Amino acid sequence: MLALSSVLATATRAAAPAFRPSSLHRRVALSAAASDHTIQSPGETNGSMSSSSVTYITAAQAAEIDAKLMGPAYGFSIDQLMELAGLSIASALQTVYPPASHRRVLVLAGPGNNGGDGLVAGRHLHHFGYDVQVCYPKRTDKAIYCGLVTQLETLGVQFVGVDHITDNALVTVYDVVIDALFGFSFSGEPRDPFDQLLEVLNPYNSPPPIVAVDIPSGWSVDEGDVSGVGMRPELLVSLTAPKKGAATFTGPHHFLGGRFVPPAIAAEFGLALPQFPGSQQCTRISGLASSGAGGGGFGFS
Repeated sequence: MLALSSVLATATRAAAPAFRPSSLHRRVALSAAASDHTIQSPGETNGSMSSSSVTYITAAQAAEIDAKLMGPAYGFSIDQLMELAGLSIASALQTVYPPASHRRVLVLAGPGNNGGDGLVAGRHLHHFGYDVQVCYPKRTDKAIYCGLVTQLETLGVQFVGVDHITDNALVTVYDVVIDALFGFSFSGEPRDPFDQLLEVLNPYNSPPPIVAVDIPSGWSVDEGDVSGVGMRPELLVSLTAPKKGAATFTGPHHFLGGRFVPPAIAAEFGLALPQFPGSQQCTRISGLASSGAGGGGFGFS
């Protein structure tokens, strides 16, 4: 019976005429496939809203949102938020500066949560194929940060001192620098050794392309670069929602990261944010949809 069934099936397939789609069939099929399966890469400009319609929040609002996220109503922990933020930073950097052209990455990590985001990003970038080094001059004994350092050390990521940064022309040693020194909770004037690091990143020192985490260090979170002579990152990765000071950012690449904002939080704070395409961890707010190749002096005059 099995042999007979096989023979009959073969005969049936042989007798059936082959389907040859007409040009109309092919056009309809391609059109349907394009509408159903188009996936936007994070490097493409999000078509759902313009950058001018995105909500920019104050430092106080950012702190309130963080507190709510980590409260009982939403149940996030600081290490969860830090992990998601760091992954989105690494994803945005990889989109603009692929390892084939920008393999050598320096992470400048500050003592707070912004620095923790940078440490997480450094770990992911190592796994993405980058040669990562970290400058983390003011370490803390808090368990979460000690764990992040241990994770990097077990991967063989090298930690370098401030002297290594200030004694070398960064552009000769690194292809891209992550500024994860100060976040939205920082205020006042940077003190030693962070003032030295910010000096190295100043445009007149011709640093390599800078990726700023949430807000460029040294800028006012609510007002932007008040002095007019601060660093000029090429890529800014805003987290949760862009800060008021980021509205003055004129660099070529502005992304949103931190894909964790619950709809109820967005509604409570009136947040209008671009959608994240597919499974991507970052999405473009504004700028050019092409890889960066210049230095960290964009917009300086």
